[in-house]
Parts: sequence; structure tokens; C-alpha cells
Amino acid sequence: MSINILMPALSPTMTEGKLAKWHVKTGDDVKSGQVICEIETDKATMEVEAVDEGKIGQIVVPEGAEGVKVNAVIAILLEEGESALPAGAAPAPTSAPKSAPATAAPAPATPAAAPAPAMPAASAPPPKPAAAPSGGRIFASPLAKRIAAERGLDLSRIKGTGPNGRIVKADVEHAVPAAAPAPAPAARPAPAPAAPQSVFAAPGDKRVPHTSIRKVIARRMLESKQTVPHFYLTVELEIDALLAARQAVNTVAEKKGTKVSVNDMMIKACAKALRDHPECNASWTEDEMIQYGAVDISVAVATDRGLITPIVRSADLKGLGQIASEMKDLAARAKTGKLKLEEFQGGGFTISNLGMFGINSFAAIINPPQAMILAVGVGEERPVVRKGQVVVRNTMSCTLAVDHRVVDGAMGAQYLQTLRAYVEQPASMLL
Repeated sequence: MSINILMPALSPTMTEGKLAKWHVKTGDDVKSGQVICEIETDKATMEVEAVDEGKIGQIVVPEGAEGVKVNAVIAILLEEGESALPAGAAPAPTSAPKSAPATAAPAPATPAAAPAPAMPAASAPPPKPAAAPSGGRIFASPLAKRIAAERGLDLSRIKGTGPNGRIVKADVEHAVPAAAPAPAPAARPAPAPAAPQSVFAAPGDKRVPHTSIRKVIARRMLESKQTVPHFYLTVELEIDALLAARQAVNTVAEKKGTKVSVNDMMIKACAKALRDHPECNASWTEDEMIQYGAVDISVAVATDRGLITPIVRSADLKGLGQIASEMKDLAARAKTGKLKLEEFQGGGFTISNLGMFGINSFAAIINPPQAMILAVGVGEERPVVRKGQVVVRNTMSCTLAVDHRVVDGAMGAQYLQTLRAYVEQPASMLL
């Protein structure tokens, strides 16, 4: 029986992707573990390996196709003994045991990210959503709504125990399905949402289609600003001692082919401060707070495909030379779309540095499920007052964006005080 090769979900946020390149063609023999195609995900271009052995009977999705949904059939594999697909044959049912998609090596699960729900078979109707009470809004978490829909529960009959009566996962799991309620009186139809403002393209305007990564960035940043209660804390850091320490370090590092940047030193300082404040190295979930054991720092890197955040793992335990070498390699592969999944998925804290573009200060958007992101501005000479005298110092503006559900104002301020100590006394990072 033929085997469907499905569009794999190569990241937790991926719902569709682009079939960038086929490495096989119809009639080719395929072995398990062989790279058969490249998929452009929401973050990178990744090679996909075959799970089963056989012969490519049909390429369903052509090379270069965009917007291919996860779990869609992209090719059909013939098993041993099959020479060709019958004329007009349809893809095999996706529920067959051997119809798993060809997939890349699985990435380690991150504590804050829930696994994506399995896609239903094409022939299965979607679950009927839970009924809403007449004339009112149900305050329930997305997870509670999904479980209620799967179990056929009426959320209007469940009492919420979360904040402000919000229905959470535990409320739904302990609910008992009730008899079908009597039909509710017809509710007044809700007003239609306002149509989005039209954009008119004039002659000479250029239309640039959205890439997969640009769509995901737009969706995640909108979600972050709409659902994460941001607040901002800004400090001015004196970096004269940091610059002097960097020069001394590079005198030795450059002999070994490494050059340490200010950004590398900020990665180390942020990581050390997070180790001192583990309550800030955390993420919010509906039922609990996740405090990470490792200090993994994501660093925003601009590419021609969009923004991507490769991760320096256990940055608090690494020396400046190792951090510099890793960041150089990660940034180079991020710009060519060659990062592995585990190299950009996860992380507990992000640094976004626009100082190299001469930006004095800015406020960044939190990268969910993380709780904090540090926006780093340019380091430059500025007048400051010391003991009644105006003196010139190299200073740098840093703005910390914080998820108020996870970190309170005083907690965020204490984190910045610790960060200041590491930056203004860089020798302390060696202890």
C-alpha cells in the first residue's frame, strides 16, 4: 500500500510552510534517513528526512509551493512490490499507521511551549464548539475552551476558579457533562466587525508578497502586544570600565582568532544577573509559572528574511571567548537559514541590540513565552553629573520590557540593579 509523505510541523508555531526544494523526483528509490526535501518554516529552511523506504510514486506538491498546510500530503511513496500508482489514485488515508510525515530530528521540548495538537484526518469534521451563554462573554482560557469543545461541555454551566472567575483547565477536567439544555432564546446578532482600512496601490507601487517568516512575525508580535501586559524600565549604564575590559580581553582573544564584542559581554552580564534572580528567568502558563533551570539567552539577529533569535545555551557558565565564537557562528547561519531547530527554539530571555545603527534607546516587544527582553542602545560619550561636576562618560541606554504577570516592577528593578553592577564592574563577571 502506498504511503503518504506529509508536510511536517518543524516548529511549535508552524501551521504552514514553503516546499523550498525537492532532492528526489518521481521514480527515485528512497531510504530511511535520506534527505528528500527542504522546507522553509516560520524561522528557517530545514532539511527533511524520509521515515520509510520505497520509491517516489508521485510528487504532489511542486517545488516552490508556498502556504502548504501542516499534515498536507506532499508526496506518495510506493512500498516494495508496487511499480506505479493506479491511474487516478487518491492519496492513502492519513490515519494509516505508516502515513507519518517525513521529519527532521525531533527538537527537545521547551518547558513553556505546549505541544501542537494533532491535526484531524481530512474526513473528520471539526469538533463542535462549546455553546456560549446568551448575551454574555465566557471568560475561559484557550486550553479550557479546546478541552470543552472536545468533550462537548457547555462552558456557561461551568464555574471558573481562576482570576476574576476565569475558567481554567482544571475546571473543565472536573466538569461532568450535563443533559442537553433547552434551546436558548435567539440572541441579537453581534455587530459585524469593522472592515480593515483599504490600501490602494497606485501605479508604480511595488507589491511584495508576505514570506512565511514575515507572516509568523506579524502574528506573534500582534499576539504579544494584545495578550502580554508589558511594562518598561530604562537605565543609563556607564560602560567605560566595560570598554576597557573588552580591550584587555581582545588583546588575548585575538591571538586565538576570537574577537569579543560589547554585545557578547552584555550576553554574559544578562545571564549572570538572571542566575542571581531566578524568579525572572521564567514564563507564564495558565496554571503555573515555569522557572527555568538553565540560563539560555536568545539574541535577535536581523536577516533578509526577517528577525530570528538564535540561542546561547547556559550563557552564565561560558567564558566571553566561547560566547563570542558561538554568536559569530549562530549569526552567520541564521542569515543563511541554516540553523537547527534547537538552536532557535526556546530561550528564557532575549537581547535586542540596535546600538550599531546609532539608536539611542527603544522599547522592544516581548518574545512569548519569555517574560523579558532587553533593548540595548548605542554606547557613546555623554555629559553626566558627578559630585556637582559635569564630566564626560561613555554611557548606554537599556530598556527592559517585562511581562507583568511574571515579574513585578520592584523585581524588574532589582534585576537591572544587578545587571548594572556586572556592566559597570565587569571583573565581577569572572567570579
